[in-house]
Amino acid sequence: MASGGSPPSDLTKHDTSKSLGHESFPDDGKATAYGAPGVVEDVAQPVDRKAERALCWRFDKRLLPVLAVMYLFNALDKGNLGNAQTDGLSEDLNFKDGQYNLLLSIFFVPYVIFAPPFAMLGKKFSPARVLPCLMFTFGALTMLSSATHNFGGIFALRWFLGMSEAAFFPLVIYYLTTFYRRGELARRLAVFYAASNIANAFSGLIAFGVFQIKNSNIPNWRYLFIIEGGVTVLFSIFAYWYLPRSAAEAKFLSPDEKALAFHRIQVDSSAVVNEKFNLRDALGIFKHPSTFVFLGIEICLGVPIQAVALFMPQIIQRLGYATVKTNLYTVAPNVTGAAMLLILAFSSDAVRLRSPFIVLGFLLSFSGFMIYASIDDVESQINVAYFATFMMTWGTSAPSVLLSTWYNNNIAHEGRRVLLTSIGVPLANLMGLVASNVFREKDKPKYMPALITVGVFGATGAVLAGSLGLYMLWDNKRRDRKSGVTVRAIDVPTDRLRDGPATPEFRWFL
Repeated sequence: MASGGSPPSDLTKHDTSKSLGHESFPDDGKATAYGAPGVVEDVAQPVDRKAERALCWRFDKRLLPVLAVMYLFNALDKGNLGNAQTDGLSEDLNFKDGQYNLLLSIFFVPYVIFAPPFAMLGKKFSPARVLPCLMFTFGALTMLSSATHNFGGIFALRWFLGMSEAAFFPLVIYYLTTFYRRGELARRLAVFYAASNIANAFSGLIAFGVFQIKNSNIPNWRYLFIIEGGVTVLFSIFAYWYLPRSAAEAKFLSPDEKALAFHRIQVDSSAVVNEKFNLRDALGIFKHPSTFVFLGIEICLGVPIQAVALFMPQIIQRLGYATVKTNLYTVAPNVTGAAMLLILAFSSDAVRLRSPFIVLGFLLSFSGFMIYASIDDVESQINVAYFATFMMTWGTSAPSVLLSTWYNNNIAHEGRRVLLTSIGVPLANLMGLVASNVFREKDKPKYMPALITVGVFGATGAVLAGSLGLYMLWDNKRRDRKSGVTVRAIDVPTDRLRDGPATPEFRWFL
């Protein structure tokens, strides 16, 4: 291979290019294409497409269903507080004014603080081992929440729940980048992330069923925590046994498939495959101004995402439904949100563009919140109001997946990739502090200040994502003019791009 990464140990003497039917490329990486120094023709596109498709399908069957279920339980255990609140959580635990909002807010503090160190542990010991351990922990904490009898007890558990869930999503993203090419990532992440929408819908269905239990000795919201936490713990044990640590250690792959898996990531994902984590090298990501724009977009994205995740039952409650129906009516918006996520992500991968679809998502979310805010008489416009909740979920799901995919596509250095993801994703979740404090009890049932605030963040995110996409397009054209040739991002193998935009060959993945 062309750079410092080594193929799997059992493949060191294996002639990858011959055995896979690929064209052979010089190991020194000096071949050129289009007359552009250092750009290797077709290195990023192996000849044996059939073998690649078969390999991706094996990864899809093995990884995506389990990861999706894991994230479903992650979202359930994080967001079930809203369902419990509609069944009298605050009254049963004698909350004072503002304590429920504080309970929501405290989750995000450890979520941000512990994400980078836990993600680094995941990089060192493999996400396939760390993710199930995190899952076991937050499942157990959810079960313990059912035993709390005052604000202090559940407050402490929410702190530790935030710790245990902190690095979950960043580690899944990093884990998938070690199996898939850049242009394959968005739709896989979408399938995985759709589990979050399904979880919000499923949570409503579970709550709908649990809250109909009659003559119980304990409040029904406690059953909700017991059921969801218990199943999470059981599934985490299965996931620990089932997930492969890496493609090189995947027992379900043949030697040829392992060689192909290594080759694909070397030329179209990582500059050095399975590179040892070095914090000083990873911090180099902050030398690039685009990093701070990405983080700004994450902030703008986090407010509408958390508003929908935490307060959809309360938003729908304004429509005048009883507790049981309110939870049931959260199902359809979340299911269609998952469908819209898949549509936008598959479309994004098909045209190899991220920015326009992120902007579209922000605009959908902005429109939903503004339509809902503009309705004064809900009873006379109940269908329009309910449709606005659909637009809210359509616009919050896709940008999250595509934004994470976007900056991972533009970072070939594995350490920098996992560091930025472990900061960006929790930063978006930290915006739950904003969402949980703008939806105030005194503003019920319309929550006008909250709706306007969320809408403004959505509009700002659209402007930032659009501006960054236009800058990348301009910079690619500038680099083309300087080199005298037109080069696409996919034409440059990632083993040349360890230093990112500082490399003359670098082209932005738009």
